Amino acid sequence: MSRLFVTGRSGFVGQHLEATLAALPTADWQLIESARFDLLVPESLDAALAETCPDAVIHLAGQTFVPEAFRDPQCTFEVNLLGTLNLLQALKRRGFSGTFLYVSSGDVYGRVDEADMPIAENLMVKPRNPYAVSKVSAELLCLQWAYTESWRVMIARPFNHIGSGQSESFLVADMARQLIRIKQGLQAPVLNVGDVDVTRDFLDVGDVVAAYLLLLEKGQSGEVYNLCSGMERKVRDVIMEMAHLVGVKVVLEQDPARLRRAEQRRVVGCARKLQTQTGWKPCAAFSQTLLSVLSDWEGREQN
Repeated sequence: MSRLFVTGRSGFVGQHLEATLAALPTADWQLIESARFDLLVPESLDAALAETCPDAVIHLAGQTFVPEAFRDPQCTFEVNLLGTLNLLQALKRRGFSGTFLYVSSGDVYGRVDEADMPIAENLMVKPRNPYAVSKVSAELLCLQWAYTESWRVMIARPFNHIGSGQSESFLVADMARQLIRIKQGLQAPVLNVGDVDVTRDFLDVGDVVAAYLLLLEKGQSGEVYNLCSGMERKVRDVIMEMAHLVGVKVVLEQDPARLRRAEQRRVVGCARKLQTQTGWKPCAAFSQTLLSVLSDWEGREQN
């Protein structure tokens, strides 16, 4: 088995990645167990890598919440850019020469004209918030290492992905939490929302994990890959579908505090490059994904 080092392993995607590998009957990857580390403390990274040099790395860890990036852009840049540099340098000190997958974000494209949709990787990035700027910066840093080191380095740009275990800081998880509370009589049948007439390209987290593993196997060094469903969904429709699945009727009430600056009205991506080079395709039915999110929050609220 090849040895895989994952940052952000305790996070939303990291937990699904770990569960996916544990469920595979003949896993090609063995997750490296390590002491806890801090991306901003190089010595802790050296300690985490001291026992085993990985064959591959998936760098998931980062500050991912856009409103937090506006509140504290310095911290966002320190974690997402300086933390990535610290990881790259620690790997180099360890003698790493394998595959490095940096997980960026579809948010880097920023404001996209309708004529440029679906969004493909060759579209110029125009980040419109500190989080997206930090991800573009880290992308360029990783690609520079692909040019100057003998490593195989790839960039993944996942669009909105959802599933069980996601923080309520994110839209679908927050709506699921509120809907379950309404069902249980803990909240009035009113959902506090932001702008629900925007569209987004949602992908099941299990499909995202599958794409990462395929990129480790088949992706090309120095390349950038979109991870998306290729299907555009209006946020209002997603919320109402969840309400239908729960069996409640709700009123949507806009909360000005939930409105984002520099909001992109429509988002739909193109994953043809990923599909062509790796054979990946999304498999999860959207209604099943929503049910898994709702079931997860029902369990959490009972606890």
